This record gives sequence, structure tokens and C-alpha cells, in this order.
Amino acid sequence: MRLLILATMRPTDLLRATPAGIYCPPGDFYIDPTRAVDRALITHGHSDHARPGHGAVLATPETLKIMAERYGDGFAGRTQAAKLGETQMMGGVAVTYHPAGHVLGSAQIAVEMGGTKIVASGDYKRRNDPTCQNFEPVVCDVFITEATFALPVFRHPDDRAEIKKLLASVAQFPERTHMVGAYALGKAQRVIALIREAGYDAPIYIHGALQKLCDLYVAEGVDLGPLSPATLEKVKGEKGKAHDFAGAIVVCPPSAFADRWARRFADPVACFASGWMRVRQRAKQRGVELPLIISDHADWDELCATIREVAPQEVWVTHGREEALVRWCELQGIPAMPLHLAGYEEEAE
Repeated sequence: MRLLILATMRPTDLLRATPAGIYCPPGDFYIDPTRAVDRALITHGHSDHARPGHGAVLATPETLKIMAERYGDGFAGRTQAAKLGETQMMGGVAVTYHPAGHVLGSAQIAVEMGGTKIVASGDYKRRNDPTCQNFEPVVCDVFITEATFALPVFRHPDDRAEIKKLLASVAQFPERTHMVGAYALGKAQRVIALIREAGYDAPIYIHGALQKLCDLYVAEGVDLGPLSPATLEKVKGEKGKAHDFAGAIVVCPPSAFADRWARRFADPVACFASGWMRVRQRAKQRGVELPLIISDHADWDELCATIREVAPQEVWVTHGREEALVRWCELQGIPAMPLHLAGYEEEAE
């Protein structure tokens, strides 16, 4: 009788949406819970997915280091590192972490029991990224996908072409500072690595809020080239003259644009690296002169292609443009439903 029950396990008996996040009753754990729980499986280190205060946390080694850097060593009662591709049992549930390609250490989480396999993607992208391991498609019965950019209008251009736009502007305006707004975890390091890949070898200046995470990336083997703090140092040999960073690239959190900190720069060109820069009104509202459409999330075509590739019998859609992707799945003959999960931010991308 036990074998019969396992063979007919329904997906909603294995994972279900709750106010605290996605819960696994047979394994008694949550995936990326939005509040403190006894046992949490974390997909990646962004603060809307990785919160402190859990009794126990299972995550990749890199994600555990990111959480410790952000929250302190005591961010959870206990921690356990999950090695990509290795399966461990939790209350009879087989749990395996697979690369998600979002940021350093990011992972999809596959859970399997009774012949039913569900993959929770967390956040993911399909572009090649020199700062993290690329997304690995995992065939499954149910695919839980994010939907941050799940509208046909969101088709991201080539990342490297966007970096060429930035470097062309730097060459065109050597008297101006190019301030590149990029979120502290993942986007900032990826932009720096892409700039290096394009052949730019001069020092890149960074805001103090980026320093620790950039150091962590470097310690994990990601080459970011020479980085210097964007501080008001005196120019050598020119007594009393402050460095105005003319001709330099400065990477900072987007919020720094409005700070007094930004006033030190020479006629700055405000740049912002984000998938949301596809929306002109957003760029205009932020006063962005040079929008750089570089996203750490899959765009519309990549979301659709990923669903086809993992070939699920059913799709569950989490935070973002849920309705559009659910409708696309239905038109493809794939049953789909929105999970309506709250607590996951769209802006910090």
C-alpha cells in the first residue's frame, strides 16, 4: 500500500504555497521563506530570498558566505552546505541543488518523492555570465518559475553590446565621470567582469557599499581586475587638488545617485544597469542618461524557451508578471497556475 501511495503523490502534496513561502510537508522545510522558520532551503543570497533568523539553513557554500557577510555569522541557528548535483534526503524527500545562473552561488532546488519531481527555479537567467555558473535545465514534472520579466515587451539585448555602449561613451566624453548604478550583489560584479572582458584594464572605482561583496567574489575566484575606492583622494603631484574622477568608471548602488557622495564627480553621466531600463519611463524617472539593459533575470523568450526545455507537465508561476506567463503556458497546452507569493521584490534587480 505504501508503494501505491508514493507512486500517486500529487504535486501539491509535495510542495504548496503558504503565507511563509513554498512549503514541503513531507520534508518539513520551506524554500526561500519570507519569515523565520525552523528549516529553510535558500536558492540565492538576495535579501528577498535569503533572510536571517531561521533555525537551520541549507544553501550552496557561496550563498552561505554571502548571507554571513550580509547578516553576520549567527544569521541562522545551524547551516549546511549543499553541493551542486548532490542529492540528500530530508524526511524521505530527495533534494538536489542545480545551477540557476542568477548570481554567485545561486541554485534551483529539485525535490522528488513518490515519482513526482518538482523544480523550484528561484531567480534565474540564461545568459553566459563570467561571475557565476550557468543555468542547468532540469527535466521535471512541475516547474516553479519566476516571472520578473514575463511580458513580450521584455527582450533583453546582448549584454556585451550594452557594455560597448558604455565604453564608447567613456571614450567620447573623457572629461566626464561615468557613474554606473548596479545592485550590490551580482549585478555590480557582473558589470565589472563584462567591462574587463571587453578589454578595459584601467582601475574601476567602487562605492564603499560594494567593497565587501566584491572582495567575496574575488576570494571565490572571480577576476574583477584592479578596483579602487571612490573616495576623495588628492591627485599625486598636484597639491591640494581633489580627484574628480574625470574619464573614470565608478560603480555604485543606484541609491547613491541622489547622495551627497555623488557630487564629487566631474559632470557625471548617470548610467543604470537593469532589465527595467527597457522601460523608458523608468529611466527618465531616475534621471538616467545612459540606460544599460543588463538583467540577471530571464527575459520573455528565455522564460518560454526554458519551460519548453524542462518539459514539465505543469507550471507554477511565482513573483512577477504571473498572468501573462500562465496564459502562454495554457496556449501551449501546459496546465499552469500563479502562486501569488508575496514578499519578493522586483526592483532590486
